[in-house]
Amino acid sequence: QVRLVESGGGLVQAGGSLTLSCAASGLTFSAFAMAWFRRAPGEDREFVAVIRRSGGSTYYADSVKGRFTISRDNAKDTVYLQMNSLKPDDTAVYYCAARNRFDSDYAHEYHYSDWGQGTQVTVSS
Repeated sequence: QVRLVESGGGLVQAGGSLTLSCAASGLTFSAFAMAWFRRAPGEDREFVAVIRRSGGSTYYADSVKGRFTISRDNAKDTVYLQMNSLKPDDTAVYYCAARNRFDSDYAHEYHYSDWGQGTQVTVSS
């Protein structure tokens, strides 16, 4: 059974930083592309970032490009999201997701087979 567990969320002031982690189990982690999505209050879930299986390629939503960095450690079955220069608009529940392939549809949530329970990130102004 696949399990994805996010951690690292919390309350931070605007301009601050947080690092989210997502520990995976029950899957061959290195065979999966891993992504982060987020859902702000009253909004649909949206794509944040994705990293390919080898970690060689990463892609970001325009809203976080230059501020967020996705990375992975295949030896630890963990994917990370380093978030810098946080803004109140980044307030959301952040989810990690796994997909056993990578293609141009990486930003569409319905392509991901497994999801974590989410971790809350709140950025105060």
